[in-house]
Amino acid sequence: MNHHDDPVRHTRTGARRDLAAAAAAALLVAAAVTVGRAIERADGSLRVGWPPLFAGWSPHLGPGTPAALLVAVAVIAYGPVLAARVPWRALLLGSWLTSMAWTWSLALVDGWHRGIARRLTTRYEYLQVIDRFDDIPATLRDFTGHILLGSPDHWPAHIAGHPPAATLTFVGLDRIGLGGGAWAGTWCITIGCTASAAVLVTIRALADQTLARRAAPFLVLAPAAIWVGASADGYFTAVTAWTIALLALAATRTVRFPASAALGSGLLLGLTCYLSYGLTLFAIVALAVLLAARTARPIPLVLAGAAVVPLVFTLLGFNWWDAYRLLVERYYQGAGGIRPYGYWVWANLACTVIVAGPATFAGLRRVVVASPGAVPAVRFGKRRPGPAREATGVHRLVILVLGALLALVVADLSGMSKAETERIWLPFATWLLAATALLPSGGRRAWLTAQAVLALAVNHLLFTGW
Repeated sequence: MNHHDDPVRHTRTGARRDLAAAAAAALLVAAAVTVGRAIERADGSLRVGWPPLFAGWSPHLGPGTPAALLVAVAVIAYGPVLAARVPWRALLLGSWLTSMAWTWSLALVDGWHRGIARRLTTRYEYLQVIDRFDDIPATLRDFTGHILLGSPDHWPAHIAGHPPAATLTFVGLDRIGLGGGAWAGTWCITIGCTASAAVLVTIRALADQTLARRAAPFLVLAPAAIWVGASADGYFTAVTAWTIALLALAATRTVRFPASAALGSGLLLGLTCYLSYGLTLFAIVALAVLLAARTARPIPLVLAGAAVVPLVFTLLGFNWWDAYRLLVERYYQGAGGIRPYGYWVWANLACTVIVAGPATFAGLRRVVVASPGAVPAVRFGKRRPGPAREATGVHRLVILVLGALLALVVADLSGMSKAETERIWLPFATWLLAATALLPSGGRRAWLTAQAVLALAVNHLLFTGW
């Protein structure tokens, strides 16, 4: 790849096109807000308070405001330099801790009870049904009998809408003495924030360490943190992120025991499918990793690991396929049957703009520019000397991001993700953030500022439902 095609090279033309991509993304959000408010005023069919987000207009400050401002300023000022210089293990630990600082501070803008302790205890959420899992095998055998709205003691929306591993996570916390919304929120934030480290591990394994370090500040300061703290989808995001990270380590054999990494990836992939039906689409991202690494070697061990969780749940009496069939019916019994596909099929993407931020869409422009040469570069990369190895790293990153983007598009077109995708698509949006590694050095602080301003504005002007 020559200098004219290098998606990381900083040129004035490239910078202007990055700004144009971010502006186009902003226009999409503006259109979704304008059209959405008109539809909601006309017939209320969107079933959200502040289209396209599941939120309500509520300008406010809170105890987390000073901390959020401090974290944002610190990451903008020092993040790029520190990410480039600190030892690798320190970067991974620092990214996790800083992600937690950012996520906790944003959550606490809404206060402790409103922002953390009560998020997971609403009438739609998992903690409302803990007492119905006293006999877990019996509950699993009878789980599908309570999915439809007309069934006796039907499950609340989120329990019906997910396989039981999601609820069992919080049942497990309750059993070990960590019951209640505060512990559940703490779990989701603490585990969810490890996703930033998982993405860094993946980028380093597939591409190179330099690209991983370039992405680190953006992974930390993502607007997505608003919905990681505190929703169960933040926890799901971490599980999927480590699934892909372990697969990348196994595929590139950049870990001491690649077979163990492949098996671990499979175990987490199986768990993923029993946390959320829609996250089965992460098979697409996994295939992108294998394509980028030019290998199918981990597949047998991944499949072996992936069979464990389904086997356990099947033996306990839970039928995944039957439950999914009933879920689709339940989905259209509720708001899913009312919300118009014609609006949400594009407004969902506006939600993703808000979650991922303008810097991500500037990076995605560079991904698109590099994509025509990505597969040929990966295929023949090992035969190219010198600078071509860097090009291969960029192209491997491009394939990874395109895999996540494809999975997101499939989810969108399915019609099973109408609204609330700001949290539902967190696992996919996290991988889109990897595109920020392609942004040139000259404007990185400006892009980080844009990310922070967006997150702070959303969190202080709106009260998000999740």
